[in-house]
Amino acid sequence: MTDSFSFQITATDGTARTGAIFTPRGEIRTPAFMPVGTAATVKGMYPEQVRATGADILLGNTYHLMLRPGAERIAKLGGLHKFMGWERPILTDSGGFQVMSLSGLRKITEEGVTFRSHVDGAMHAMSPERSVEIQGLLGADIQMQLDECVRLPCEDAEAERAMRLSLRWAERSKTAFELQPKGRALFGIVQGGAVPRLRVESARALADMDFPGYSIGGLAVGEPQEVMLAMIETVEPHLPAAKPRYLMGVGTPDDLLEAVGRGIDMFDCVMPTRSGRHALAFTRFGKVNLKNARHQDDPRPLDETSDCPALRDYSRAYLHHLIRCEEMLGSMLLTWANLHYYQDLMRGMRAAIAAGTFADFKAATKEGWARGDIAPYAA
Repeated sequence: MTDSFSFQITATDGTARTGAIFTPRGEIRTPAFMPVGTAATVKGMYPEQVRATGADILLGNTYHLMLRPGAERIAKLGGLHKFMGWERPILTDSGGFQVMSLSGLRKITEEGVTFRSHVDGAMHAMSPERSVEIQGLLGADIQMQLDECVRLPCEDAEAERAMRLSLRWAERSKTAFELQPKGRALFGIVQGGAVPRLRVESARALADMDFPGYSIGGLAVGEPQEVMLAMIETVEPHLPAAKPRYLMGVGTPDDLLEAVGRGIDMFDCVMPTRSGRHALAFTRFGKVNLKNARHQDDPRPLDETSDCPALRDYSRAYLHHLIRCEEMLGSMLLTWANLHYYQDLMRGMRAAIAAGTFADFKAATKEGWARGDIAPYAA
């Protein structure tokens, strides 16, 4: 166990790399996928189930937790780890994206952002300093600077304005973070929309500020995958190789494969949990929609070779029945299955990079998705 934050790369294969982030609360194997625990819970899952899938770290949401139950209350109750029963590392976002996407009324100034809560309509203020203070009260191991995220597509001038504001907020966030205990880390966030020169300028400026890690924000917000991947390729050479790189809010299994191949170390996304609540399973055969009537007489599990009970021990017919009857167990099982598959994909990528066979692993994984498990069960 360590009392500081550090990152070690143990193997590379082209631009892809594997290693570990070390924190006082435990090691995070990279590439890593972080299940999203928006309101101090991964929906439909016990903490011990999430850990059993292979997750080393969870994401908590600053915006939601500051509104309910409140950062000061969580701090008085012993911090977010104790509050939610998760003793391993937690990363919190800054709250900036949710302010932009969920608040009905908001005003952005140099000082920060004022916004109306989507919960009760109350007005709140969020400055870079307050965002860091909230994340500190929560006790997050990895924290994010406050930034402004613009939706794509947008005008270059709007992307540039938000990027420059985010850089100024990065400096203020970093100063505020100096008051926090040793062992925690603050990441800077690269912005710049889909404009390469802005992304490069943002990455270089943040690198000069010497953050412990770097996030790429403002992607997976409506742009095509090829735009997202092009921005990663643009940014990657300008981020310090010895620091972790986190692609925020991404994504599908294919997004993860492609981004790891471009040098990304960390991910989070609501995709596996939200899809589980909407009857969609991710498997090594590709996506399976359990609403489909073709599954109603199928006794096969989603994946009989899996070591995850949700994938291995329940028939497609039963899962289809649960979904049709709107039983909560259906959403719980599919969430469990999806989180396990995502972690299985990360395990596979880590092993392939270490073995120098990432390209083969990527090709075989995509071939499995394309081949699928299409034939309906024939009694």
